[in-house]
Amino acid sequence: MALYRFVFGVSLVIFLFEGCGVAPGNLRIVGGHDAAPGSWPWQVSLNDHEGNNFCSGSLINKDWVLTAAHCMALVFSPVKAFLGRQSQSGPNPNEVSRNIIQIIVHPSYNPLFNNNDNDIALLRMESSVNFTLYIRPVCLAAEGSTFHTGISSWVAGWGHNSTGISGIRSNLLLEVNVPVVGNNECRCSYPQLLTENMLCAGLKDGGKDACQGDSGAPLVAKQGSVWVQSGVVSFGLGCGQLPEGYVRVSKYQQWINQSMGSSEPGFVTFNSPGNDSDSNFTCPTPPPPKTTKSTTYTTMPPTTHMTTYPTTRPATTKDKSIFGGSESVTHFNRFIPICVLLLSLYVLVGDI
Repeated sequence: MALYRFVFGVSLVIFLFEGCGVAPGNLRIVGGHDAAPGSWPWQVSLNDHEGNNFCSGSLINKDWVLTAAHCMALVFSPVKAFLGRQSQSGPNPNEVSRNIIQIIVHPSYNPLFNNNDNDIALLRMESSVNFTLYIRPVCLAAEGSTFHTGISSWVAGWGHNSTGISGIRSNLLLEVNVPVVGNNECRCSYPQLLTENMLCAGLKDGGKDACQGDSGAPLVAKQGSVWVQSGVVSFGLGCGQLPEGYVRVSKYQQWINQSMGSSEPGFVTFNSPGNDSDSNFTCPTPPPPKTTKSTTYTTMPPTTHMTTYPTTRPATTKDKSIFGGSESVTHFNRFIPICVLLLSLYVLVGDI
């Protein structure tokens, strides 16, 4: 009887939460700690043919995964998606896996320019997945959504948990709570890089953000009872040093729908309350350099001087080539007339 009630309860929850952006297992939010199983049911681990996790993604419907284009730009081996995964080493009782059979990189993404614009890609799985308490799609931010400065957001992944490549890679799925940083403020950190297709999130003092290996992971914010994906992890400087750069999902609604055909994901318009303080933000002017006591230099007129050249031939560096021991023939020129004279006398005397 107890088992029947449990199965019935789970089935009822799944039936009631058939839409996107619902995480029944997300009972608490603790930034910077291990994520509880089911907290982020749309989190996808993308692994190579050897089973190594190299990027993350988000489940957006039963057939498709959203990730960063730079994760797929140089992929030459099969990619497998793991859903419902908590640990990279296992066990993962709620996990299913699917091979990726189609990769669609945004046509305007150009890795040669290395400017991170349009860094977004879609992955189609070989077969549909069934939704459970641990595997569910996330809602995507619709065109016109607003994410004002300070909007509380979350990102999860299995990447390095400290700065640098030497940082320890996490075995368990980690989550971190970061606020949105407006584009005007974020341009202070990335003046030549940031476009309107991007958004930023992170703490001003650093210490918390996505890190290497979390590329492609979803940045999500909660509106009512629904989680909405605002961004895709794209770029950053180190780990927790500056705000992280994300692809602004709402800018790509039309491309996503056209690429996926009839199986469109769930788009939700996210509306931030109040006014955005970033609209009037200007980068602070750096302080003027410290002034030091000026020094006046007196320019003296140039003086004419005579260069004395040596009259004897300077010693040369020993040459180890086949010509190194040769002597100049100039020294023998004075003996040539004497030799000719003696030879002539010998001939004349011999004839007499």
